[in-house]
Amino acid sequence: MYIKDIRERKKSIRQQCLQFRTGLSTDQKSAMDGAALKRVLALQEYVNTDVLYTYVSKEAEADTTALISAALEAGKFVAVPRCEPKTRRMEFLEISSLSDLELGTYGVLEPVPGKCRPVRDSGKAVCIVPGLCFDFQGYRLGYGKGYYDRFLSEFSGFTVGLCYAGCVHWKLPHGFYDRPVDMLVTEKYIRKMAGGQPRRRQEDLL
Repeated sequence: MYIKDIRERKKSIRQQCLQFRTGLSTDQKSAMDGAALKRVLALQEYVNTDVLYTYVSKEAEADTTALISAALEAGKFVAVPRCEPKTRRMEFLEISSLSDLELGTYGVLEPVPGKCRPVRDSGKAVCIVPGLCFDFQGYRLGYGKGYYDRFLSEFSGFTVGLCYAGCVHWKLPHGFYDRPVDMLVTEKYIRKMAGGQPRRRQEDLL
């Protein structure tokens, strides 16, 4: 019963956040995306890194295309994910422009395989993490596929959750192995987490 209740709660929260995002007008979304972008670009962690990992946003998500363009223009190394549905894993590939992307898994723009090379070393990177919503401890609720949960269990760089303030909750249900982001950025504020959970080894997740 407990597991069923948690699943129902997650489903309800996902629906609320999707309704919030799809209910934004074009002008509202543009203003919120612009404000969030300014906060990300001003982060010392972003300014000081040469390597940016980031998702490629879909229409209703907090926009990252402007961030990608700004990072490339600044001469940063930019990597975005490509998902493998059979294994439920994803790898990040380097891109040199938005034209290196094609429509891939789940209707998301992904790097063109063969044209973009995989990236392995993430130790000094900053990763922009998507989420339908986050909480004040840095935990996220995604779409339920588990791609980022697996990736974050191995990622050793600095993580930044990007989310609209209207989709931030006080506390979300999360599992023992879930890793909170190091910082949360919305269009209204930046919240740096006081500390995260111990990072689990990948073999502990199997």
